[in-house]
Amino acid sequence: MKVKQRPEDFQVEEVTDLVAGRDGPFAFYRLEKSGWSTPDALAAVRRRWQIDLQRLSYGGLKDRHANTIQYLTIHNGPRRGLRHHTVTLHYLGQVLSPYTSADIVCNRFRITLRDLPKAQRETIATRIARVAQQGVPNYFDDQRFGSVTGLGGEFIARLLVKGQFEEGLKLALTAPYAHDRAPQKAEKQTLLRHWGDWERCKQLLPRGHARSLVDYLRLHPGDFKGAVARLRPDLRGLYLSAYQSHLWNRLLARWLTDHLAAERLESIQLRLGPVPFPRQLDEAEQTALETLNLPLPTSRWKPAADDPRLPLVEAVLAEDSLTLRDMQIRGLRTLFFSRGERAALCPVQGLQGHFSDDDRHPGRLALTLAFELPRGSYATLVVKAVTGQVDPS
Repeated sequence: MKVKQRPEDFQVEEVTDLVAGRDGPFAFYRLEKSGWSTPDALAAVRRRWQIDLQRLSYGGLKDRHANTIQYLTIHNGPRRGLRHHTVTLHYLGQVLSPYTSADIVCNRFRITLRDLPKAQRETIATRIARVAQQGVPNYFDDQRFGSVTGLGGEFIARLLVKGQFEEGLKLALTAPYAHDRAPQKAEKQTLLRHWGDWERCKQLLPRGHARSLVDYLRLHPGDFKGAVARLRPDLRGLYLSAYQSHLWNRLLARWLTDHLAAERLESIQLRLGPVPFPRQLDEAEQTALETLNLPLPTSRWKPAADDPRLPLVEAVLAEDSLTLRDMQIRGLRTLFFSRGERAALCPVQGLQGHFSDDDRHPGRLALTLAFELPRGSYATLVVKAVTGQVDPS
């Protein structure tokens, strides 16, 4: 099976009820892109318009290998559109407040899977009906974990939690990323070869974020905590959310294995390892999952002593030799884990599947899925639940 063979095979549209007018300090835009991650597309917009990062606000991250539509605001932004390669920004008007994830009603998807064997048609149709009825476990999927160095790789935030600031900074600045361009790869190699020789690093690195951190270390030798504090805010947020999301996934996986019999579970592969998915839920199990919210692990979560979720959280953190009190970055007030809860079950609204002959793979089937998900949930999980596997090539 193949997914994302063409950008049009994966389409996602952010749905919002926010309506622009003539008044307000925030310019409101619709961003259409293909072949770009959201941060890269917005970085291109900021460069073209010379916009500071703090003036820009958006609701969520959209996939690089897809045709996507989302929305954003820029404080005192230009009242016009912009086109940059396959990134198009449409000016919609003015609004009173910055656009955030709270303004997203849902995300609407249309996904085409290719190279499916015809013998699997009935099995997949049965899975579609099951997913439409019971939803999917609301795991954070692979896109959330771009700051991991690979299967079994280290999390930058886990190092920071343990006070290993040099190791965390080095991983942040030198770890390879699948979509690094040649200049980024060269920059990381320079840092790896000359790590600790900050004078030499400054001489060799081009102007930019990494060189500014190197210059800080040149002037403040050994102050890796201070250098971490000077990482770009958007990067710091990604590092923290990646580790916290990984811990939350482990909470949900443990809850499922603790509460459902083994024969009622199947295994679905995520980037960081397999996770349990229910094969079938009875009425009581469906209700339990629909009403379950699990906390995002942070020292800022203050549960009651009799909260039934507390032993679950403590057990998962203990696997990393941590406690709830440890879930903070000591000495850095600007770095903190989000506080909140996440629904354990993700409803899949309006799920429909349409089979057709695959024009790219003769003798095989294509399957087009259309559905809506709440904000913060992952369409790729629906694909995995429907097919039981996924080949991202």
